[in-house]
Amino acid sequence: MKLLAPFLLVSALHLAPAPAACAQQSASPYRTDLLKDGAITAGLTAVSVTGLYLVQQKKGLNETELAALNKNDVPRFDRFSAGWYSARAQTTSDILCYGAAMTAAPGLLALNANIRGRYGQVLGLYLQTMLATDALFTMTVGTIYRYRPYLYGTEGGRSRSGKVATNSFFAGHTAHSATATFFAAKVFHDFNPDSPAQPYVWGAAALLPAAVAYYRLEAGKHFLSDNIVGYTLGATVGIVVPQLHKVAGRAGVSLLPMQGLNVNGHAYSGLLLSKQL
Repeated sequence: MKLLAPFLLVSALHLAPAPAACAQQSASPYRTDLLKDGAITAGLTAVSVTGLYLVQQKKGLNETELAALNKNDVPRFDRFSAGWYSARAQTTSDILCYGAAMTAAPGLLALNANIRGRYGQVLGLYLQTMLATDALFTMTVGTIYRYRPYLYGTEGGRSRSGKVATNSFFAGHTAHSATATFFAAKVFHDFNPDSPAQPYVWGAAALLPAAVAYYRLEAGKHFLSDNIVGYTLGATVGIVVPQLHKVAGRAGVSLLPMQGLNVNGHAYSGLLLSKQL
């Protein structure tokens, strides 16, 4: 599963029109403003830094508190994974998240001829999108205490008493991975709306963060509900932020100024409702 999603994404992007077929590229589907978007990005950065500060102020559990933990206190929906721990699964989730999702997914967009000419704009949108997820994530884990599943077992080493052991809600790896892959799929879709690669791109976008979520669960880092929230939030942000920058399509309704003379010879002016094709 962890190898399937990147393969699908690479294959899909190669199905896109070749440069020779895109000699007359269309305009970017997005409208960005240096000052406005720069201010938004700076604001999101400030929120993320604030959330990170709050995370650093949290306190871990002492030995007495660790001994008092009882898996029966975990909601039934999540209880099955209480006590799980796997260093191998944790490493795998790190590789999938930071390598395949957050780095490769947006990077592969440069393979597409339609996107390559606007890649600077796309990278700016990607930064803003990832910061939106990061702001939500850091502020949440910075203010909510939820113990990681591995604390209900006997493994986990030194991290059992660290402050990171209280950061179970929500799953940050899953959220950031979903943001990256769904952003890439959304951008590919908007630049290539008629591409036959669409199902493969969206399929890869959905599979990769799901694989990250699976390994975070196996690693004992997050409960199932943490991953569901992270996946949903990340995918939503990855789609919504580019959509908010979307330029209205050529097909649509617009108002056009109109003036002239009516049948009685009187001048008139107004607006004409026009459908653009």
